[in-house]
Amino acid sequence: MAATIDPSTYRDAVVVLATAGVIVPFAKRFRVNSVVAFIACGALLGPFGLGGLVAKVPLLRTITVSNADALAGPAELGIAFLLFIIGLELSYDRLMTMRRLVFGLGLGQVAVSASVIGAVAYAFGQPATAALIIGTALALSSTAMVVELLSAHRRITSSAGRASFAILLCQDLAVIPLLFLISVLGSQENGSLLAGLAQALLQAVAAIAAIIVIGRVAMRPLFRLVASTDSSESFLAATLLVALGTGLIAAAAGLSMGLGAFIAGLLLAETEYRRAIEVTIEPFKALLIGVFFLTVGMSVNPAALAAQPWAIIAIALGLFLAKAVITFLLARFFRLGRATALESAILIGPGGEFAFVLLSASVAAELVERSASSLVLAAVSLTMISLPLAARLARTLAARFAPTVTLPEEARILPPEDHAARALVVGCGRVGRLVGEMLEQHKAPFLVVDADPALVASQRRAGRPAFYGDATKPEFLRLCGLQEATALIVTIDNQRAVDEIVKAARAMRPDLVIVARARDARHARHLYEIGVNDAVPETIEASLQLSEAALVGLGVPMGLVIASVHQRRDDFRSELKPASAPARSLPRHARSRRL
Repeated sequence: MAATIDPSTYRDAVVVLATAGVIVPFAKRFRVNSVVAFIACGALLGPFGLGGLVAKVPLLRTITVSNADALAGPAELGIAFLLFIIGLELSYDRLMTMRRLVFGLGLGQVAVSASVIGAVAYAFGQPATAALIIGTALALSSTAMVVELLSAHRRITSSAGRASFAILLCQDLAVIPLLFLISVLGSQENGSLLAGLAQALLQAVAAIAAIIVIGRVAMRPLFRLVASTDSSESFLAATLLVALGTGLIAAAAGLSMGLGAFIAGLLLAETEYRRAIEVTIEPFKALLIGVFFLTVGMSVNPAALAAQPWAIIAIALGLFLAKAVITFLLARFFRLGRATALESAILIGPGGEFAFVLLSASVAAELVERSASSLVLAAVSLTMISLPLAARLARTLAARFAPTVTLPEEARILPPEDHAARALVVGCGRVGRLVGEMLEQHKAPFLVVDADPALVASQRRAGRPAFYGDATKPEFLRLCGLQEATALIVTIDNQRAVDEIVKAARAMRPDLVIVARARDARHARHLYEIGVNDAVPETIEASLQLSEAALVGLGVPMGLVIASVHQRRDDFRSELKPASAPARSLPRHARSRRL
């Protein structure tokens, strides 16, 4: 007979998986940041939320976590994996490329912010050690949230994205010595601090040296052996073993698990298996970091917030303003543009996840009082929750204060005013260039427009009729001859811009043939609804081309393959295109042949 299973053993794991697998995707559907969703779920389901009502409503026991300490282990793993990924993404070349921003702007932001915030904490009665820890903890920002927000809006490669990433990179590097400092200060009960620091430093150096030596000798042969088996399961197991094993070695030496995992990531970053490891560990990292933010939410006590709301709001506003002003001034000192400095300052202003790591470790080491830590962390939570809104404000202000674009000479030429009939192609990127080449090949007159002056300049130097301007503005479309255009072909991949261009063009020319690039089937269906004649979904078109190549490679006659692909393309178009969508305008000879 099978042993009786105690459901309570797995209850917390089910709550975590339900949050990650159901609630967070549901929240993201409504464009709620996943970190915010995890924190909110933790506050709702934790011991200070519905979990605190278990005694009165026993049924809640199945969907809540009444003891946040039960998730302390998985949360610690989440931090270790976060630092492991940070180490994996670092490289000497990358640091040297960004050294001015990382070690100049980033280090300045951490040092000045920690000094100012620490001085304020000391002025409000905190001991010198506690004020130092609070200052350094609050000087750090949220790498997880800022990078996710920048990536979601494709701004990670913008000037503000690069500056923010450099600051965050320096902050991540600063976490390692800060964790070490807290562990040293917390271990000093009696005796000389200098002697204790020396002993801890020697112990840390020995542990780090052991990790580096063992890693350099064993890691590459280990992964070479595992990769030769062509087993993804073995590769995953080896990756987890290295990350956790080095973390445990560091923990045994009195350091944090995150420090050992960080060093392991640095060592693996030098190997040829770096990218494969990143892909392998990514899903687990996201889940474990989600557990960490879930425990962050569980530490939020609504009763405590209600008891001191104005103090928490004041700390949150003060923290945001202080860091934002410091970051803005330092960015301007390092000769970054005003718009770049402003956007970076707003993104760096809120607190981050490492404040919870550092302050929790400090409370455990009895370096910071729990009441002060709770008050400060409540303010940090408030700033993190407001970060998506702050990021939207940053983008708006950056666009308003952005400097006027200095155009190359080739991009200053205005479109011709000859009222000639020609196709209008929006976009000078890879897709737009290919469309232009096809139109040239068939001797169809056309004109290309783009909002990127560099692309326009390169196309003009290549002899193509390219012009600079914003095609989302009806006035510019009219200047480009939309009233006389034979067709409008939208090739850019910015979904919002595509929609605006199509709406403006359809309002000006109800009879115009409009063909637009769509991101997927859902976007294509939307484009048909707002008036395109044809929408080309990237995902569907890629699958059709893959199918065509595969069938031809399998020996199916080319004619049959092409016919079936065309049939499938028409079927997809019929499914996506509503009955009210405009009919495609075909040449007269094509219509007669079809009839």
